[in-house]
Amino acid sequence: MRYRPILLAVAVATCGVLPAFLTGGLAVQVREELGFGSASLGLAVAAFFASASVSSVMAGRVVEAMGSHSGMRLAAVVSAGTLLAVAALAGSWGGLVACLVIGGFGNALAHPAANLSLAREVPPGRQGLSFGIKQSAIPAATLLAGVAVPTVAVTVGWRWAYVGAAALALGVAALVPREEPETPRPVKNGRAGDVRTAPLVVLALGLGLGSAAATPLGGFVVEAAVSAGMRVENAGILLACGSAAGISVRVLFGHLADGMAGGRLRLVAAMLGVGTVGFALLAAEAPSYIVAGTMLAFVAGWGWPGIFNFAIVKTNPTAPAAATGITQTGASAGAATGPLIFGVIVALASYGAAWMTSAGLATASLAAILIGRRMLLRDRERKTEAATNG
Repeated sequence: MRYRPILLAVAVATCGVLPAFLTGGLAVQVREELGFGSASLGLAVAAFFASASVSSVMAGRVVEAMGSHSGMRLAAVVSAGTLLAVAALAGSWGGLVACLVIGGFGNALAHPAANLSLAREVPPGRQGLSFGIKQSAIPAATLLAGVAVPTVAVTVGWRWAYVGAAALALGVAALVPREEPETPRPVKNGRAGDVRTAPLVVLALGLGLGSAAATPLGGFVVEAAVSAGMRVENAGILLACGSAAGISVRVLFGHLADGMAGGRLRLVAAMLGVGTVGFALLAAEAPSYIVAGTMLAFVAGWGWPGIFNFAIVKTNPTAPAAATGITQTGASAGAATGPLIFGVIVALASYGAAWMTSAGLATASLAAILIGRRMLLRDRERKTEAATNG
């Protein structure tokens, strides 16, 4: 098994989401200097993901045309530029939002480019594991954000954390090979028009609802824990631990998915069901419950995207970048609205009410994914009947 494409996919996807989650992890310091509240923090992170959502379908088609390596390199460079812009130019909330909007385009490129690379370069029997590892990018970004709180933000200042992250992104861009894979798999000849849109739209809705439920974990766990009486350094460590647990379960379940003949989307739905318990524990707003809820929410409520993307690629082998570009629209839209809704609810009510809203969104996501799965099965049955009758 070749590990270089997997490691590069993880690195590029991490760089893609890092501007948003670094902002969430450093929220206490950033808000204090720039002078804005919880609702404005949610809106800033929402702007990043809204930009990604609007450009995701186009980005998937662009990547399908330009190639995985070119798309990965461009995504990393855009993210590096965004992080440097925040460090040097963000003197107000508006300046921060403007930078994050640009970063959203980098994130829109990163995921379909990484998905296409894995579909072309990883053997079929190991693709579930590779997608599980690749989807560790988001908790990896939150882990880096959590570590940055006590090590950089509290010591030398939050802007230097963005500078360090930009250097990391540029290093990743330099590591992406300039040539495209010499022996690409048959998906190279696929066309964006090969995908079945209707089931993907429903699944994108499910992915969006699940993302709306889980994305506030990266942006608000630190502040919620501090609000409940936890020291900011310990809250940052909790975020890092939850992220590490999320990484582990994504890799483990990705490996298990390789041995599954089907039912991957049902497994996603089951994990979302368990994740609602984690969100409910977070709603208790007590340090011990917040610790348990954070771990469970990261593991189950946010541990399923790798299996989800693997299922989408398996059902759309001729155009994986275009197909995941469609579903990524839902992911980015959910990630945009989730923090915004969460921040508004915190400002108007409490963290407890906001976490219970996440539990409700996770339940709705579960239902939509099961409906989308049924649509895929019906499409498959119709194709089988047509081939038999033909």
